[in-house]
Order: sequence, then structure tokens, then C-alpha cells
Amino acid sequence: MLNEARVKLMTRMAAFEVGEGKRSMAIGTYFRSDYIAKEIIKSIIYGTIAFGLILGVYLVYEFETFMANLYEIDWLAFGKMLLTRYLIGIGVYALITYIVYVVRYSRARRNLQIYYNNLRRLKAMYKKEAAQADRQNSFEN
Repeated sequence: MLNEARVKLMTRMAAFEVGEGKRSMAIGTYFRSDYIAKEIIKSIIYGTIAFGLILGVYLVYEFETFMANLYEIDWLAFGKMLLTRYLIGIGVYALITYIVYVVRYSRARRNLQIYYNNLRRLKAMYKKEAAQADRQNSFEN
């Protein structure tokens, strides 16, 4: 016999598993600090690549001016300026990454907690139905 509440609960859980649950379960396999550190390291790598590409595009765009002033440039000051901009950019990007992934991790853990509570409720429903079936079988015998 179908239990309507159990079917609704199972449908809700299946929808979670197919949709948002895949990402939440993947996130839930990490400790908080490991997940956030992994994402920050990835963002620093991607940020460095982006900085290099932007610098390369800028140098190509200003190539004529750069070549004309090649011997007049204070390379130490130019290097310090690039390093400062890089560090500020990467620092801001890493901070934004930290905030975003702390929120994502918290949401995933909250969603997984709801999912696991639903699993416990489903298990309790099955136990209750099994106990009722056993009682009914014992009365019939």
C-alpha cells in the first residue's frame, strides 16, 4: 500500500539528488578549510593567468610606445608597479573567492543536513510500517 507522505518525501529527495544535490554532495565531501583553500588556490592560478593575458594584450596594444621608450624605462620601478598591481588584484580576487565559497559551502552543508534529516524520516516511516505489518500479521495468525 502506498503511503502518500513517504512518496512525497521520496520525490522531494530525488529532485534534490538530481538537481542541486549533485553539487552539494560533491562539496560535502570536503572539510570546510580544504574546500575553501582548494578554491582560493584555483582562483589565484586563474587570476595569475588572467593578469598575464591582460598584461600581454596591453603590451601589444602599446607596443610602439613601449619600444620607443625601451631604454628610458626605469625597470625597477616598472617591476615594482607591476608586482604591486598584481598583488592587489590577486588579493582582492582571493578575498572575493573566499567570501563566495564560504557562502557556497554553508549552503551546501545546510542542504545536506536537510537531506540527511529527510533520510532519517524516511527510515522511520519504513520502520513504522514494518512494525504495523508485523503486528497485523501476528493478529491474523
